[in-house]
Amino acid sequence: MFATIHDVRALIASHQTLIVAGEEELLRSLPRGNWIGGTIPYFMTADGGKTSRDGIFVETIPAFARARRAIVYDQKTIPNIGRDADENGYTVLILPAFSAIHQQYALEAPQYESLFLKVIAGWISGIHLDDLGRCSPQIFDGASGQVFGDRGVALHVELPASHRAQIGIVNIFEPGDGDEIKFPQSGFEATSCTINGEPRNFHDYFVASRLEVRLPLVADFCGALINVSIQGLDAKASKVKFYAPVFEGVSYRFAKPVGNYAQRFAEQIPTGIKSPVFTCNCVLNYLYGELEQRRTGNLQGPMTFGEIAYQLLNQTLVHVTVSEAS
Repeated sequence: MFATIHDVRALIASHQTLIVAGEEELLRSLPRGNWIGGTIPYFMTADGGKTSRDGIFVETIPAFARARRAIVYDQKTIPNIGRDADENGYTVLILPAFSAIHQQYALEAPQYESLFLKVIAGWISGIHLDDLGRCSPQIFDGASGQVFGDRGVALHVELPASHRAQIGIVNIFEPGDGDEIKFPQSGFEATSCTINGEPRNFHDYFVASRLEVRLPLVADFCGALINVSIQGLDAKASKVKFYAPVFEGVSYRFAKPVGNYAQRFAEQIPTGIKSPVFTCNCVLNYLYGELEQRRTGNLQGPMTFGEIAYQLLNQTLVHVTVSEAS
């Protein structure tokens, strides 16, 4: 729910376990307690998309669940997240955008032990776009009161045997019918690539093909379509920067045009989901889909600088639901 700082303080005082999102100044003013958080001023609320510097989005742990522990991870310990997660439960991970641990997780998470055997979701904390270059994204460990720009924080939640958690992903994109693109090395930027097997400079190819920045690259990872969003073009260095890494040798194609972005996004939002325990959406969907004051069904949460559904995602909506086991 979207709440005032007074509401959040009351929830903390009642010893509820929370996941919170808001501006850094607001989160720094919260008392210590059973919560983790990250910075972001963009939200999906009951009234629609909202930019706010004075409100906090709060997600609570279900009464039947047990928040086992919150862990602050650094670059040495983040590979343990799959082992640390509960066998029957879910984990919410928050990483600060632009940090080394963000890039490490994006590049290496698919190789982490047990990662895909657990339910691990989360988001990348960010800042107001007007503050780029002046502020940096942060994460918060409410129990200790510590704030980090170079570490991640995760809340591991245990469920009773009667319940199961499941991750859902809303992705409005699919690969187009254009050229096959491969990259010689993994990373958040690219200069060289192959286009249908022929070596090219990716920046020059992008410009010559008059491609749209708001359409991501899309690859099929074992049946899951994974987007890589374009951050920007560097003409001087003849390279393209990404919000998530491309991977060496993987076949990518630019996404098919979606026509009315906002309409397509609204059509893809699941209608049968009741009370998800976690939701986040990409700030690029917020911007490109013009979601300000537009509702996204009953799914609410922060609009983030990246989404986590096991690995790092772009231009998706991620949600976690808990249901009774059959």
